[in-house]
Amino acid sequence: MADPVTFPSVSGEALAGLLDVPRGDVRGWGVFSHGFTLGKDSPAASRICKELAAEGVGMLRFDNLGLGDSEGDWGDGSFSHKVADTIEAARFLESTGRPVELLVGHSFGGAAVIAAARGIPQARAIATVGAPYDPSHVEHLYDAVVGRVLEEGHAPVAFGDKVLTMKRAFVEDVRRAELHDAIVGLRRPLLVMHSPTDNTVGISNASEIFRAARHPRNFISLEGSDHLLTARGQAQRAARIISAWADQYLVD
Repeated sequence: MADPVTFPSVSGEALAGLLDVPRGDVRGWGVFSHGFTLGKDSPAASRICKELAAEGVGMLRFDNLGLGDSEGDWGDGSFSHKVADTIEAARFLESTGRPVELLVGHSFGGAAVIAAARGIPQARAIATVGAPYDPSHVEHLYDAVVGRVLEEGHAPVAFGDKVLTMKRAFVEDVRRAELHDAIVGLRRPLLVMHSPTDNTVGISNASEIFRAARHPRNFISLEGSDHLLTARGQAQRAARIISAWADQYLVD
């Protein structure tokens, strides 16, 4: 069961979310951050959060600025903006009386939850799926228009069936983003999950994140999965692993 919710972005626009609520006993609550342009209804976001809810862990997933049902212009966002709105999502969930204990992020969202953790000190554990070590890794998705964006200030770019406007500030912000210090300073349990056959974000990214992290840290290989976790049962499998791993960190 998913309940629709809205909460304000740091820039004021209304962000649309879904709260996947456990049907039985609640073991804990968490926030999910989706991939680069994917949204709350993408297979990874939807299936992982639904499975976690079935395992007793309620999850808030939401559309970032200008995506899905959220207001605003995607081009006005950035990695920093995504991180800040992940913190806002946690604050919103806390305001409803649901303490945030778990942060989960897929792909670009995995980098975002690591960076956001500093602003969500109550979160007890962080899990990433297919996350890049360097947020600027996403530039390969729009490298054909980078020159034009930097020269003219903006340019349209296609991501699958979406055509979005890329802006200079977005490109510059992503290039400035640095994750190493956030990983080293995390000082909380980290679960790194990655497919060895991920052709979008290579497995070397998981190695870099894992090496930079301090204990307690764990790595799980999601063999057989594609980057988007669209293969049958793979997102649910990832969720069950997260659920089992996080159990000791959730408050009864």
